[in-house]
Amino acid sequence: MFSNKRIAGFALAAASAVLLVPAAQAKKPVATFASEDDIFLALRDASRNGDAARAAELAGRLGNYAMPSYVDYFRLRPRIISAPEQEIRDFLSRYEGSAIADRLRNDWLLELGRARNWMLFDEQYPQFVLNDDTQVKCYALMSKALKGQNVADDARGVLVNPQNYGEACPALITTLVQANQFTLDDVWAQVRLIADSGFAGTIKRLAPVTEASETTLMQALDKPDAVLARGPGGNRASHEVFIVALGRSAKNNPSRAVDALVAGAERLNEREREHAWAQIALQTSMKLAPDAIVYWHRTNGAPLSNDAYQWKARTALRAGEWKLVKSTIEAMPASLRNDPAWIYWLGRAHLAEGDQETARKLFSSITDQTNFYGQLALEELGKKISIPQRAEPVTPEELAPMADNAGFRRALKFFDLNMRFEGYREWNWELRKMNERQHLAAAEYARQKNVLDRMVNTSDRTKTEVDFTQRFPTPFRDVMAAATEKLGLDMAWVYGLIRQESRFILNARSHVGASGLMQVMPATAQFVARKIGLSGYSQQQMNDLGTNITLGTNYLNMVLHDLEGSQAMATAAYNAGPGRPRAWRSTLSRAVEGAIFAESIPFTETRDYVKKVLSNATYYAALFENKPQSLKSRLGMVAPKGFVPSELP
Repeated sequence: MFSNKRIAGFALAAASAVLLVPAAQAKKPVATFASEDDIFLALRDASRNGDAARAAELAGRLGNYAMPSYVDYFRLRPRIISAPEQEIRDFLSRYEGSAIADRLRNDWLLELGRARNWMLFDEQYPQFVLNDDTQVKCYALMSKALKGQNVADDARGVLVNPQNYGEACPALITTLVQANQFTLDDVWAQVRLIADSGFAGTIKRLAPVTEASETTLMQALDKPDAVLARGPGGNRASHEVFIVALGRSAKNNPSRAVDALVAGAERLNEREREHAWAQIALQTSMKLAPDAIVYWHRTNGAPLSNDAYQWKARTALRAGEWKLVKSTIEAMPASLRNDPAWIYWLGRAHLAEGDQETARKLFSSITDQTNFYGQLALEELGKKISIPQRAEPVTPEELAPMADNAGFRRALKFFDLNMRFEGYREWNWELRKMNERQHLAAAEYARQKNVLDRMVNTSDRTKTEVDFTQRFPTPFRDVMAAATEKLGLDMAWVYGLIRQESRFILNARSHVGASGLMQVMPATAQFVARKIGLSGYSQQQMNDLGTNITLGTNYLNMVLHDLEGSQAMATAAYNAGPGRPRAWRSTLSRAVEGAIFAESIPFTETRDYVKKVLSNATYYAALFENKPQSLKSRLGMVAPKGFVPSELP
């Protein structure tokens, strides 16, 4: 028998041993969740973070969850590099034909490409339905090139957006150089394109095929003025590095870049000089500098990037040089030239030259498109914008399959969980299989479920079976009418803005913190609340319908009055802040059409936003007033501050 003293000693030792157990070996407490939905959301986060152990543990708690395909996907995704091939094949087989299976195949193809496992890649790639991943496309072309196929032209069509290149696209470029399918001209065109986008890591990957050192290339990006101070050098590589440095320097100091080019021009050949001027012209165009048009003239017929072609055309539009507009659009790659924007402006250029027949053909080719440029083209043909005849209403028989659609049910579940990305993927995956009547039925189902953004986007896809009550809904019309009537504000314009801002999602929140139906920024909301005397306002009220509309409409009214009643400029101000449209207007040397002002907005998001909002507003006005409308009148003219109205053309 042990004495009490010895027992006490053993107890003390045991307690000490517990204290000495390393933290890593201590058993972690099991997290508690309020519901299976909360577990599922935690599983999604663990999978995104690459935490395979956590994902497996959480997935194990969801054995009977309503969406087993996503539970399995989130469990497998963090292990896709190490998972047995058969496990991946089993998943693809089990969920064949589903959106999530196509997503996993996308993930797997990326890993197979990185591993250069071309046998499996080539087997799986034809089964990738969406085929919307630039890196996967680059790997597919790389696989073909390694088998001796000439893919240079296809590669040039894919290699246009460096932000999507990843590892795959630089590897493709290297492969094509080694296969003698890409020349140094191709390589340096890519380096200039990537430098414009600022992706230093991607340029590093290309250094071995440029004949320039990585150090020199990085200096052109990070310390361009030091490169310019040395001048162009004496060989092709040093000339190209100098040209890259010109573009980087011109971002901050165009005059310095121009001086450096003028000083070193004689050491460059004619084509190099054209590329050099294009580098400077692109940067000065995006600053709306008046000298940009001079620099574009010095590029002559040099091949340009897609961005450069568009900015050359925009600069010519601002300057009223229709001949240059025409020649620039005609030089664009077909994929760009066939965009409705450039079809419209090419038609306008022909019209300016007196070639009415060609202009009418171009305009007529896009008047069936219910977008900004389709509307403008319609007006060029002497017509106004009206609401097309409504398709026959959806029948109960057409609607029933939508309610039974498993993909739509998953999408609605995701919307309830605020997993909008996954919800959009499921919804859009189902739309691929549907005809126009089914699209209308799906849109009507979305209306019944109060998912108005899906109603709008789904109905927007139809060409002949059209229902504009789906495309341009007017929820909360009593609240909106009261708010706009009080301010004397155009309700069609406000609805057009909301359609673009939030697609009628009440709790929408942008990546920069804008909230609610009218996507008002927190600081803006506070400012407007003070200005209109809204006492007791707090940020928590921003998703309240009445408060959001009150603050949003009052702010819109403020910027409209601040910008002399121009809806084009006020729309830009709502998106980019009121100071920027004033700055953009100040660079004009003459009055320009609102459409030209919109087309030449330097911010891509704002440029797209202004066009869509005013296009929307024109259709809303046609619905409200039940008569044809003019988008051109809504756009008006934009002139420099103090411009004499009598001088308007």
